[in-house]
Amino acid sequence: MVYLAPSQRYLGTCVVVLKRHCSNLSQVKNEEWIDFAQVVQILEESLEQVFQPTLYNWSCYKNSTFRKPNPNPEIHWHFIPRYQNPVYFEGIKFQDPDFGYIPRPEKREIPSTAMKKLALKLKKAFTSKGLKE
Repeated sequence: MVYLAPSQRYLGTCVVVLKRHCSNLSQVKNEEWIDFAQVVQILEESLEQVFQPTLYNWSCYKNSTFRKPNPNPEIHWHFIPRYQNPVYFEGIKFQDPDFGYIPRPEKREIPSTAMKKLALKLKKAFTSKGLKE
């Protein structure tokens, strides 16, 4: 499943999760890796079509769950489009001051109206490339 990340510090950031609970990458089934490869292709092609990022970062961290008393890690990937130059969406300027470096984990919320329009725009692009709901 693909979700639009609540933080849009990097425009188009999404989260990809398995449809089942899975604690470690070693537990991901071969069929799920194949599905994940297709999702990677669809997300990157879609963002290229919509916003033309310079590159894409992917991360799979489970650190934050261990800050809780009873951690229950869930495998998920962060899809982070990166932009060498500023990009605009709904009159909002998105800059990437860390370009060329590891993205800083700083949150950036955008107005809910812009978030809804972004979700619709990406969903349309994902669907046109073959990503099922």
